[in-house]
Amino acid sequence: MNGTHALNMLLYSCTHYQENDIIYIEKGTEVMRLRNISGSREVIAGSKYVVHEPQEYKGKWKEIFGNDRPIRIEIGMGKGRFIMDLARMNPGINYVGIEKYSSVLLRGIQKMETDPLPNLYFIRMEAEEIADVFGKEEVERIYLNFSDPWPKDRHAKRRLPSREFLHRYDEILSKEGVIEFKTDNHGLFQFALGELDPAGWHLEQMTEDLHHNEEMMEGNIMTEYEERFSAMGNPIYKYVISR
Repeated sequence: MNGTHALNMLLYSCTHYQENDIIYIEKGTEVMRLRNISGSREVIAGSKYVVHEPQEYKGKWKEIFGNDRPIRIEIGMGKGRFIMDLARMNPGINYVGIEKYSSVLLRGIQKMETDPLPNLYFIRMEAEEIADVFGKEEVERIYLNFSDPWPKDRHAKRRLPSREFLHRYDEILSKEGVIEFKTDNHGLFQFALGELDPAGWHLEQMTEDLHHNEEMMEGNIMTEYEERFSAMGNPIYKYVISR
């Protein structure tokens, strides 16, 4: 088996694989090559834009922002373009970007250093810990953009729109809170739709071709991946759900 074929097999069998200093991550329908940047964890540890020990602020995020404005979070923020654009456009709303990969979060920190936003902070953490970081009804809206599809059935509970995660989101969302989910992965979108009823969630809006849906495109902020995938002709799937 040659090296390329072996790597393809590994990428099929798991959504995260590291070879030397390159991390391979499945993102939507694309495999992202991410260079593991030396020193990224040290930069994150010293950054004023990152909330360290976020569990200590559960139910007390107004102390971080210094106000009682609504809080919206993005889980899996990548390099931060989406949530930074939102924060810039909506100064009366507080935002928290969550990312587990240090080398990716580093890019967001670098952007904040050149264009600081007072209504945005970052956290480096695993998504499974979300209910340990935010209190009951502390979050108004959750964004899930081009999440890892975790294609193996045995990994279904790791998918961010799974019923397991929907139960976690239920613990932190306000009564009128909503989740917005976008992906170019048709299989993941169908899976996400099938998780709603068992978890007690309801569709508010849904489209299987976002960029040709005038109503749902109104005010749409594109992520780096959305721009890339839509340029390739891939339809973008989106739903908005509530309880």
